[in-house]
Amino acid sequence: MIKNLSILIFFSLNYIICFSQNNDSTTIARIYHTALTKGLCYENLGQLCSKVGGRLSGSPQANKAVELMEHLMKEQKGFDSVWLQPVMVPHWVRGKKESASVFHPHLGYMKLNIIALGGSVATPEGGIKAELIMVDSVADLAKLGEEKIKGKIVFFNRPMDPAKIFTFEAYGGAVDQRWAGPSTAAKYGAVGTICRSMEVGLSDHPHTGSMRYDTLYNKIPCAAISTNDAEKLSKWLQNTPNIQLQMQMHCETLPDVLSYNVVGEIKGSEKPQEIIIVGGHLDSWDNGDGAQDDGAGCVQSMEVANIYKHLNLKPKRTIRVVLFMNEENGLRGGKKYAELAKANKEKHIAAIETDEGGFTPRGFNATCDSAQWKVLYSWAHLFKPYWVNEWQTGGGGADIGPLRDQGVALIGFIPDPQRYFDFHHTDIDQFKYVNKRELELGSATISSLIWLLSEYGF
Repeated sequence: MIKNLSILIFFSLNYIICFSQNNDSTTIARIYHTALTKGLCYENLGQLCSKVGGRLSGSPQANKAVELMEHLMKEQKGFDSVWLQPVMVPHWVRGKKESASVFHPHLGYMKLNIIALGGSVATPEGGIKAELIMVDSVADLAKLGEEKIKGKIVFFNRPMDPAKIFTFEAYGGAVDQRWAGPSTAAKYGAVGTICRSMEVGLSDHPHTGSMRYDTLYNKIPCAAISTNDAEKLSKWLQNTPNIQLQMQMHCETLPDVLSYNVVGEIKGSEKPQEIIIVGGHLDSWDNGDGAQDDGAGCVQSMEVANIYKHLNLKPKRTIRVVLFMNEENGLRGGKKYAELAKANKEKHIAAIETDEGGFTPRGFNATCDSAQWKVLYSWAHLFKPYWVNEWQTGGGGADIGPLRDQGVALIGFIPDPQRYFDFHHTDIDQFKYVNKRELELGSATISSLIWLLSEYGF
């Protein structure tokens, strides 16, 4: 009798597991079908880019983006509630268009495609003019010392490594010259810096991005130049020393201003106290539309509510869509969200960020404990029919990072990375270059993982 009962239990459990997996596969198939046939993310992104465009933190355009996305989330009707979360953010303005040129004693003037780095100070009235000195890395400055750097403009010319298949790894290997280069150069007496843009290929479009001043040293103007100009300029400098650069910028940092994270919530039907968040950052740089960085992530996150509404899916756990403000130059929105979650004693179990563009989905990475990872990886086979095969430990996202000390599993959405740095922080980060189908596939992939997390938790 006991033996027969054990056999019955064994087959019953296996039936339940098989039924559950088949049911999950069916639900995920329905999610993909809905995203590709009834999706709103491409339409919503078009509205964000055409009605607002670039939306630098603290700007009137950022305020307009908050109003628009709050309206769209309420109009979508897939959320139980939508609200604004106040946060003070920095307010840096670019001012009048930057300009720069170099003079070669034999070849004449070359005008540079230049853009100020976010947070830079302006040049003195009339601009600056000084001799250029080229370096391959921030570490090279210590080798040269004050004697060779003082009074000059430092040109950081280390390219992103084209041999890296994962382009974000190449970005990480080069971005320190943009981030830390200006203050390190100022330490040795430089009067300004220019930096080769963070791009794998060659183009005429300079890439902006944030930098950080060290309070120990003078604040000097800093800018990025296009990779094509960096190639030409480096050849000039290799053959002819004493080339001078003239640069003029009109940037200014104004007092902090009030802005908002935009939050939409679907209340869980069985365990509403357990919260899963998904989001991207609403702010962008001011030189493009902010379509890939990170309008795509915002509308993909919002699409979760649209898909579930169409399919009448009722998540067991609470899902929050968070459009964070100020990722690009301060991370104030992410920090404020985590601060309030802790103060309110909320129980977040997972956070997903999509901030690598709206390209073809490849998978997810996660910073979590081994038990959480085991659960996440157990679902990998469900995504294979959709060519979503990358499951990696480590990663997450900048905005959700502050939640980590609350025990939250941090999950990053991974789209194909090969084209992202063609657009990142440039004037061609525009809606017209976004592929509708790729964007929708990403929203389906994210919505599917959130559904599994909502159903089973950790």
